[in-house]
Amino acid sequence: MPEQQNTDTAPATASEGRRAMRLGVAGPVGTGKSTLIATLCRELAEQVSMAVVTNDIYTDEDARLLRAAGVLPVERIQAVETGACPHTAIRDDVTPTLLAVEDMEAEFAPLDLVVVESGGDNLTATFSPALADAQIFCLDVAGGGDVARKGGPGIERADLLVVNKTDLAPHVGVDAERMVADAKESRGGLPVLALSQQDDVSVKALASWVLRVLDDHRAGIHVPRDPGPMAPHTHADGTTHTHEGADHGHEHG
Repeated sequence: MPEQQNTDTAPATASEGRRAMRLGVAGPVGTGKSTLIATLCRELAEQVSMAVVTNDIYTDEDARLLRAAGVLPVERIQAVETGACPHTAIRDDVTPTLLAVEDMEAEFAPLDLVVVESGGDNLTATFSPALADAQIFCLDVAGGGDVARKGGPGIERADLLVVNKTDLAPHVGVDAERMVADAKESRGGLPVLALSQQDDVSVKALASWVLRVLDDHRAGIHVPRDPGPMAPHTHADGTTHTHEGADHGHEHG
């Protein structure tokens, strides 16, 4: 099980006075979100102090899978059973998940990174910036080569789009290179990563992307992308915020 390390000389330690970066991972059911998060934990846990919060409707299965994989100490992986559709829990009413994130940040301070996994949802799923500073949207080749062309907020606006399980493309009749090209066209220059757990180069590229965004977050230059108005939400200190539009923001420091 990886040990959590924080040293003053390491380039990726928690910044004094700045909370952890919150990274959301969303995508349809079965696209490999939990595996992607497990991979990130294996790649980064010796460099950054991490925790994971999963959310789903009536199960904690994703959290149990991550705990069983031994990618982090089990107490750093928490499940939230929202009783609502996954997109509701990450955008419309983020309070239960946000409270779990803030509890983890308080218990294991200082944290560098909290990864928040959405339950499997459709192509419209996006995180509220009240919950996630950056977001990854995950597709997989087994879902069909045309999915990336169909677009949607998650595909078009997430900070990173991952086309996952590219090693399976020959077995499901999908042209992975075409799928990635379609995704790039849909995203207007935002990054797309073709990922396979069998390809160490792509795994390293995923970890490097997260570290770059984390560095920008620490430097105060990363601006969360909001695909729509921020949802009403409550913090652990009891403060409640309501926003009427994307420009009516407040600092989540």
